[in-house]
Amino acid sequence: MITANCVASIKYWQSQWDKLRNFVLDGRLEIANNRCERSVKPFVIGRKGWLFCNTPKGARTSAVIYSIVETAKENGLIPFEYLGYLFERLPNLAEGDPDELLPWSPCLPETCRARKDV
Repeated sequence: MITANCVASIKYWQSQWDKLRNFVLDGRLEIANNRCERSVKPFVIGRKGWLFCNTPKGARTSAVIYSIVETAKENGLIPFEYLGYLFERLPNLAEGDPDELLPWSPCLPETCRARKDV
């Protein structure tokens, strides 16, 4: 017997078909967002300490910095060293290629990369 919940589930599945198809076709996509949620958890726990986030501009700035730090971690970089490198290079951005500053760039100095033998 098909229940109303079953029909609703099938309709929802059909409405999300494009997203499901993309997931199946691209092996890089994860079915769960657990890793993303784990990376945000320290930020959420410390939110009372983020007093400068009391304005939209402060919250946006905080989100940008946090995104840079987490992306650096995901790409095997030392966030402190990577941020220092960015702060040195960004004022002179017109002189170089901005792609060289991305966390997955092979042009980053070895001092930014985490040691793999640790």
